[in-house]
Amino acid sequence: MNLSGALTEAVCVQDVIDLVADEIMPAVGSRVLAVVAPEAGRMRVLGHRGYRDPAIVDRCDGMAMSSPTPAAQVLASGAPAFLESEQEMRECFPDRPPVSDGMAAWAYLPLIASGRPVGTCVLGYAQPRRFGADERALLTSLGGLIAQALERARLYDAKHRLAHGLQSARLPRTLPELPGLEAAARYLAGTEGMDIGGDFYDLLRVGDRPAAVIGDVQGHNVTAAGLMGQVRTAVRAYSAVGQSPGQVMECTNRLLLDLDVELLASCVYLHLDPDGKRVMAAGAGHPQPLLREPDGRVRPLDLAQGPLLGIDAEAVYRTVEFPFPPGSVLMLYTDGLVECPGTDVDAELAALSDHLGAAGGLPLERVADGVLALTSERRLCTDDIALLLLRSWSRSR
Repeated sequence: MNLSGALTEAVCVQDVIDLVADEIMPAVGSRVLAVVAPEAGRMRVLGHRGYRDPAIVDRCDGMAMSSPTPAAQVLASGAPAFLESEQEMRECFPDRPPVSDGMAAWAYLPLIASGRPVGTCVLGYAQPRRFGADERALLTSLGGLIAQALERARLYDAKHRLAHGLQSARLPRTLPELPGLEAAARYLAGTEGMDIGGDFYDLLRVGDRPAAVIGDVQGHNVTAAGLMGQVRTAVRAYSAVGQSPGQVMECTNRLLLDLDVELLASCVYLHLDPDGKRVMAAGAGHPQPLLREPDGRVRPLDLAQGPLLGIDAEAVYRTVEFPFPPGSVLMLYTDGLVECPGTDVDAELAALSDHLGAAGGLPLERVADGVLALTSERRLCTDDIALLLLRSWSRSR
């Protein structure tokens, strides 16, 4: 009953392995545990516990389903196998590859969910063991509970990998090194949903000058992540033809409306001119960037922003210009960094400004780490966070 209740709360495959090890192994007296599952005609070890040499189990990973082993047979037949001694193991599986696991008895439990085998749970015992009818029935029943939890967990893990793979594919792998500019970026997934969302950032070269963008597409799902990729690509395309920041926002806004996905997006896009000591920017309903001046003062940039992207096809987005002398730092971020139920946005912005002001000449990578550390200390992150830091240097530096 304890195991059944705990398994309903298991989220990922490792949760299932840990629960089975913590609940079953002490109860039935087994010394080792392994869980294997079929994958592309081979057996994959999903997890194990108790083996003095993990390499013993690792050697079984990738074995063909047709191999002469009890785990493969149980997967194929769906019937449990209880081997009470080494002699019985040799008699039943004479062609089994030698395994020096130090065990003297084994229980191989089929994990069957939705009428199909999803894996085999292997329990090993240090001494020969007589498996009575009651114990065999109990272990077989437990195998059914483990199978249901394992099926749910593997589905969750697959979705989790898909989500993070999609998210990673939509963000730049690395930031380019651009003359006169130091940059650092961070992305932190929220704790809700599939850990996937529409926050994005990018740093690119437009002609002979750097350009940067940060944005947030509404939602925390695959649709939001997919649209985020389209918005980021659109910004890159419109930038490449030499449009001003305001024009880039206007074209991206019309594209979002043409896609007819009924999702909105906030965005800030800017051109940087380290030689000219200025920045030209336009915004669409996004949190105002923070500018740390060389003397340490921090202020928000008033971009006189237009509406969110995806609302009005006739919306106009102004391009505004600000000084950006060498030693200045721009902080672009999404609302997850400062907005959270139960917190005061002004207080969060003040704390963020104080942190940026005290950063001095620290490398931006350290500043970025400090910003996320400050955020985690103050509250639980429930929304995605994207952060992009830019420092201007003279090109001769």
